[in-house]
Amino acid sequence: MTKPKYDRIVLKLSGEALAGDIGFGIEANMMTSIASQVKEVVDLGVEVAIVVGGGNIWRGISGSSKGIDRATADYMGMLATVMNSLALQDALEKIEVPTRVQTSIEMKQIAEPYIRRRSIRHLEKGRVVIFASGTGNPFFSTDTTAALRAAEIEAEVILMAKNNVDGVYSSDPKKDPNAKKLDSLTYLDVLNQNLGVMDSTASSLCMDNNIPLIVFSITEKGNIKRVVLGEKIGTNIKGSVS
Repeated sequence: MTKPKYDRIVLKLSGEALAGDIGFGIEANMMTSIASQVKEVVDLGVEVAIVVGGGNIWRGISGSSKGIDRATADYMGMLATVMNSLALQDALEKIEVPTRVQTSIEMKQIAEPYIRRRSIRHLEKGRVVIFASGTGNPFFSTDTTAALRAAEIEAEVILMAKNNVDGVYSSDPKKDPNAKKLDSLTYLDVLNQNLGVMDSTASSLCMDNNIPLIVFSITEKGNIKRVVLGEKIGTNIKGSVS
C-alpha cells in the first residue's frame, strides 16, 4: 500500500521516547530519528499534530509524592512539555519541515496560544502542529491532551509511540516472561483490565468519541510511516465495542 490510510493524525510521544537510551533529558540522535520519521509521513501528504509528554524532565505525580503541591508539580510538568516541544520543533525545522508550537498556557514570546481553528488551518497548510503544556490544567495527563486535541481537530487516529515497547501486553513484559502481546483491544478492555495503556480519562474520551488508537514502538525507524500506510504493527485499540 502506497496511499496513506489516514489524512490527519495525532502522534503522541512520551517524554521517555525523547530521552532514548540515556533515560533522562533529550538524546540528540533519538530526536533526529523522530524528526526524520515525522518528515516521512508529512511527505506523504498526511496532516500531523504532535502531543509531547514531559516525563524525561519532570513528572507531576512523582513531584507531588516528594511533598510538592500536586497542582504546582503538574504545572512544572507542563513546562517540561514546552521544552520538549521546542526541541522537537528545532529538529523538524532543521530538515525543512514547517512547524508551529501551540501552548495551552500562554507564553507568546516563544509559541502561539492554542486556538483550535488556527491549528486546523496550520495543518491544512502542511505544517506540523505541536501541542505543548498539556491541557493547561493540573490533574490531567498528556494522554488526555492527545485524546482531547484529536477530538477537537477531528483527527482520524492517535498514534502512541512508545520507547522500547512494541505494543500492549497482558502484563509487564519486563517483569513477566509469559506476558503476551495483544494485537487488538477495545477501550473497555483497557479500562476493565487496567492495562495501563493510557489513563482512564483519556481512554474514556477516546471511547466516547470513537477515536482509534495504535500503540507501537518508536525505536524502530520507519514505524510511523508503516502505521500510517496501514501496516499491521503494534496494538490496535478500537474507539468503541462495535
